[in-house]
Amino acid sequence: MNDNEHTKIKFFSGEKIPLEMHKARMVQRIDLLPIEERLNAIDMAGYNTFLLANKDVFLDMLTDSGVNAMSERQYAAMMMADDSYAGSETFFRLSAVLGDIFETRHFLPAHQGRACENIIANIFVRPGSFAIMNYHFTTTKAHIVRLGGSVVEVVYDEALSAESDRDFKGNFDMNKLETAVGEVGIGNVAFVRIEAGTNLIGGQPVSLSNMIEVSNFCRDRGIPLIFDASLLADNLFFIKTREAEYASWSLADIVKKMASLMDIIYFSGRKLGCARGGGIMTSNDEYFNRMRPLIPLYEGFLTYGGMSVREMEAMAVGIRETLDIHIISQTPLFVEALGKLLLEKAVPIVRPFGGLGCHVDASRFVDHIPQEQYPAGALAAAIYLIGGIRGMERGTLSEQRNWDGSEHLSAMELVRLAVPKRVFTLSHMKFVADRVGWLYKNRDLIGGLEFEEEPDTLRFFLGKLRPIGDWPKKLAAKFISHMPSGM
Repeated sequence: MNDNEHTKIKFFSGEKIPLEMHKARMVQRIDLLPIEERLNAIDMAGYNTFLLANKDVFLDMLTDSGVNAMSERQYAAMMMADDSYAGSETFFRLSAVLGDIFETRHFLPAHQGRACENIIANIFVRPGSFAIMNYHFTTTKAHIVRLGGSVVEVVYDEALSAESDRDFKGNFDMNKLETAVGEVGIGNVAFVRIEAGTNLIGGQPVSLSNMIEVSNFCRDRGIPLIFDASLLADNLFFIKTREAEYASWSLADIVKKMASLMDIIYFSGRKLGCARGGGIMTSNDEYFNRMRPLIPLYEGFLTYGGMSVREMEAMAVGIRETLDIHIISQTPLFVEALGKLLLEKAVPIVRPFGGLGCHVDASRFVDHIPQEQYPAGALAAAIYLIGGIRGMERGTLSEQRNWDGSEHLSAMELVRLAVPKRVFTLSHMKFVADRVGWLYKNRDLIGGLEFEEEPDTLRFFLGKLRPIGDWPKKLAAKFISHMPSGM
């Protein structure tokens, strides 16, 4: 079946709903706690959904990282692992797959995406240098700032508007890119980074034509171009279905073209490949030789890089499966289905539908909460309270404070409801829409949050907050008045 066949399956009724192109052969039980227990759970977690115990969660939509469903071929491949410290055949099999798909000569394994960022930042970033990118990711920025560098973002203005319908909101604004390089000076640019499926602004993709423009710009000026391919699968789907110029291209040819534009490619295997690990690829001998010694220092030996060899075998199969339209379509199609259900209930979300998950626009959902009181964090806590649904705050809480201690207000206040591949069904999406729709009608009851325990770095992972006032109890009471069972 070719890459376009997925569009040919229709319902006689004309109904447009996602069709699971797989069957379930293993299941995991989930339970919805009564709301009184959910209130206690979120309170004990300091109103931080990261700190919830998974046993207290009904639908875990925190992330797609490491929680995608693997295929039967991936599980079978894990039995072939060569469990050697050095020179494992597993490494050579994974390296061969990556070399075949991306046509790169060198592969460095690492335990996950942020480990790759650490290696790359240590090589390229120096105090006073600048990393220019379409948009930052939390750990990417943290590594750059830790080494004395700064991040410059050059997306189009529409990318920061949840209501903009621009197809490729992850694209670089080429005028902004040229201005940024001119202002900081070519010699002060550590690198330019393209993130596929910009995570913090709604999982919005980057077009292949824009990647070509950015690559030509960087090569003309001798600036290293780095590609974060963690969300490559979703981005591939959008290029295939939204970018007319490449609609007839195979997924394999699109990937090869992308890779030919980049100096370094890195990825989190917890996202790309549906396994757990990561890696860096390049054909640049100089960059490879500079990065190579840091793998044994920070990660592990050069042929496992901190990964389990079983996960490496699964990753090799999973990355090969990224060239299957039936696999990469599952998250975008279910995000679209959830998005349409939420729009029917007038819930404000990011448009157009992106990858990774459905992103609720907290700045419009709870527009009565000041940004300094973390509206997206409060909304994420409220969504858990009402439905046992664990989403992730992607707003000011996910930023770091300025050097003077003031808040660095985020350009967007979002709650991400991630849709891992092949994990949830359409009935799950309908449940989410039902509960979030009820919450939107009762949104005036949601209040803000303030920090109780605030780490200096990546505070959204471990920080604990408390509600300003007793709004969680009032919200729970209103829910019980409408749903006496508390379920």
